[in-house]
Amino acid sequence: MTKLRYLAGCLLAFPLGALAAPALPASTAPAAPLTSYVDPMIGSINDGNVTVGPARPFGMIRPGPDYSRVANSGYVAAPEAPLYGFSQLHVSGTGGGAKYGNISVMPFSGPIEAIGHTALREREHAELGYYGVTLKGSGIHAELTAASKAAQYRFRFPRGAPMALELDAGRLLNQGTVPLQAEAQYLVGSEIEVVSATEVRGHSRARGGWNNGGPYTVYFYARFDQPIRAVRTWKSGKLDARARRQSDTGEDTGALLGFGAARGRPLQMKIAISFLSSAHARENLDAEAPGWRFDAMLGATRAAWNALLSRVELGAGATGAQRRMFYTGLYHSMLMPSDRTGENPLWHSGEPYYDDFYAIWDTYRSSHPLIMLIDPAREAAIVRALIDIQRHEGFLPDARSGNANGRTQGGSNADVIIADAYVKGLEGIDYEQALAAMLADADVVPGGNEEKEGRGGLADYNTLGYVSSRYVRAGTRTVEYSLDDFAIATVARGLGHTALAQRFARQAGNWKHLWRAVEDHGARGFIMPRRADGSWIDEIACSVPGAATRAYAPHDVDIGTCVCWWCGFLYEGSSWEYSLAVPHDVAGLIDAAGGPGPFRRRLDTFFDGGFYNVGNEPSFLTPNLYHWLGRPDLSSARVRAIVQRHYHDGPDGIPGNDDSGAMSSWLVFRMLGLYPNAGQPVYLITSPLVGESTLHLQQGSALHIVARGFGAGAPYIGAARLNGKPLARAWITHQELEGGGLLELDMVAAASGWGAGAPPPSMSP
Repeated sequence: MTKLRYLAGCLLAFPLGALAAPALPASTAPAAPLTSYVDPMIGSINDGNVTVGPARPFGMIRPGPDYSRVANSGYVAAPEAPLYGFSQLHVSGTGGGAKYGNISVMPFSGPIEAIGHTALREREHAELGYYGVTLKGSGIHAELTAASKAAQYRFRFPRGAPMALELDAGRLLNQGTVPLQAEAQYLVGSEIEVVSATEVRGHSRARGGWNNGGPYTVYFYARFDQPIRAVRTWKSGKLDARARRQSDTGEDTGALLGFGAARGRPLQMKIAISFLSSAHARENLDAEAPGWRFDAMLGATRAAWNALLSRVELGAGATGAQRRMFYTGLYHSMLMPSDRTGENPLWHSGEPYYDDFYAIWDTYRSSHPLIMLIDPAREAAIVRALIDIQRHEGFLPDARSGNANGRTQGGSNADVIIADAYVKGLEGIDYEQALAAMLADADVVPGGNEEKEGRGGLADYNTLGYVSSRYVRAGTRTVEYSLDDFAIATVARGLGHTALAQRFARQAGNWKHLWRAVEDHGARGFIMPRRADGSWIDEIACSVPGAATRAYAPHDVDIGTCVCWWCGFLYEGSSWEYSLAVPHDVAGLIDAAGGPGPFRRRLDTFFDGGFYNVGNEPSFLTPNLYHWLGRPDLSSARVRAIVQRHYHDGPDGIPGNDDSGAMSSWLVFRMLGLYPNAGQPVYLITSPLVGESTLHLQQGSALHIVARGFGAGAPYIGAARLNGKPLARAWITHQELEGGGLLELDMVAAASGWGAGAPPPSMSP
């Protein structure tokens, strides 16, 4: 880590002298490998949408079962849902229209005379790096594991049963059949070829999906440990017993492969993918799966994960359920984005390449700050990849998959990721080039499709100081552009670009231009829609047929059923939520809301009145806003109640879409008792949900967090010490955290006033 030690000029400065660290307690971590606490099934139902198949950290291939043709992860738990096959690419935790599901493999037993085989599951089991299922009727037991670019399958057929596989290069998740069906994927073409008695190659070309992306191609190369004895290929559903290759003519292709009768040993398949060519897929196969040792690949995958998971240890007092929640949360936080370095088909570059930012609107608040702590070298590579994408395509992505930018949900939120890296001193990044990339977002009007990239409504924002009702999601965009401008000001100031810093610091207050002094449920002042002429909008004409025009109220969730998320004033939220989403200027927000007393009452109403949405990222920081009122005890109480009510270690243990690990990373930080304010080098302290934890940092230091007197009868922090010295404020800097040592929290039964005197930094004094 570099020693820039930069604190943004608009943050409060604190002396950060060297502190002598007392001796740390001996580690009390359990002897079991941490991977044993990861349960891939947590979040697999109730819209968690996590992928249950095996994966390496940030792996390019993510194979898994497809029990649904439309679910983002391919997984549904309903026992009546048939298995359609195992495809090689999935995203995890996302909502909206599905992406990927390419290259499907389905085992079956019988003659190779028909396509479209399915089967119900009898038993299934998932562990980190492993998925297994027994198919009802045939008794076939399928197992799979994965490396970074290759996967290995093991199919156990009953002795004497005919062994067969259906390999479909033309199937996709959420595959559209009607032109321009919203968020559907469309097959552009596919190809398959049986190249030898044990090898098959081919590719799948598709476009669309949630990000409405252009065409992308997934190449594959598969190898079997037993010879193929019978082949039938197909194109557009028509079987051919003679052709061993079906070339790409824009239609679906596939192959039925027969391997003879099972003789007591499993049929094994290795498959690798590439975004460059099938020849490159073969190179990936040879590099990552040189032999037929299924358990060796599984062991290597678990070792890779254990190396990351072990960077945070929980003390011996943590329960099994807490460990499963925590380490599964870490696991989910590091599945995406996908590391495709060396696999970029669009341009040649010496920079890292990452894809599947799905979406940064979801992940900039807690996922990327968590990666920063757990694996800073990885986060540096991700930031460099973002900058390289802008260098070649003109804009930083807010979301990206299938090698294509899109969609922007709110702001140009990669700006916050860059600022977070900068203020935390992340090395290896050209910050001048990063600033240039941020300025492209802020100054260049995206041509054509404003949902693809850049800032929609920028012409309004840069002239009026807000996005008017002429543009959709005007409220969301104005609020988030203000934060993004704060991020630009932070980096510009640190690099010595004073005029730029001043301009964007002014623009960071633009959220106030949509702040209207209306009242709702006892609170005064909300983000509300405004026309370009400056007049306010009082009524909304619903787009739902037959619905009447009605008054706009701050508690409406995106104006209820009147309009869709994408075409409303606010994206995925009400004005109650977005009017509290000003993380860079909480002091200014408190002032606009009428001062500390009204703001405290407003927060209480927000949580007690049902306006808080645990699954909505704009509300991630809101439980901590009591910190700026000198009441971190109330923040702790809110966090504890949210976790106890909405998170657990069952299949429905994530409250809504995990959103590429966003919900999981939020939980990880909350259990530690630290929460980042992204784009600032600050972590807010709340009562931890475990009694003891240790963060192993990358320079060999470690931060040991001990909650003394931890227990149900002592939910509040009464006093704190950092390396033996009293800590009166309820937050620490990244520099202090990085320095390691011992953070002691004395837990008490009643609020003591600790943390009241020094509120966290804010742009406004």
